Amino acid sequence: MSKRPRPSLSAAAIIDSCLELLDTEGANALTFRRIGGHLGADPTALYRHFRNKDELLLAVADRLLEESIEGFEPTGDWRHTLRTLAVRHRKVYLAHPHAAVLAAIRVTRRPAEMRVIEIILAALGEAGFAPDEAVRHYRALADFVLAWSCMDATYRTLDERMRQKDQSAWADAYAAVPAASYPHLAAAAPYLVAVDNEASFLFALDLMLDAVAAQAPSPS
Repeated sequence: MSKRPRPSLSAAAIIDSCLELLDTEGANALTFRRIGGHLGADPTALYRHFRNKDELLLAVADRLLEESIEGFEPTGDWRHTLRTLAVRHRKVYLAHPHAAVLAAIRVTRRPAEMRVIEIILAALGEAGFAPDEAVRHYRALADFVLAWSCMDATYRTLDERMRQKDQSAWADAYAAVPAASYPHLAAAAPYLVAVDNEASFLFALDLMLDAVAAQAPSPS
């Protein structure tokens, strides 16, 4: 009896498999051998779509950006557009932390990244910025969101015990600092315990957008 031929692999299926492996097993699982095994395919079949691991990684990075703008349409309110994109981006990074850590510093040169940049520059154009100033503000905003989102994603890649130790430090070590040596830290210790990562990100994001609005040639 002849074996049933395996369906041909698609680039999208390979990227899906990469994200699943990264989500469940971490960055060390991102090898052509492991991806091929996960798909039930010969690892060499992946080379029909991706020349090497780095090209595959860039495609994964672009997939994260694609997820962040899925179903999104600008509203005509530039500030709302930029804020919504930032929140969406962080949400995707937190959903795929291992992939996010690998993707954050890369330039994908692919359609989703280009679409994101186009949306941001258009929003800044609506605020009245000329192209050169729009680019400066785009880079500042994008780097802020990438850095903060990657930081939070990296924290999620730590094992649970390590995360608990870091989290408890605010209630334990910092709550016990001597006021004579650290008067301001001792006074603020109860509030440090209550800091929420999500709220902190939104607070910082609004500060950034306030700064953009203050420099915008058009009324916000």
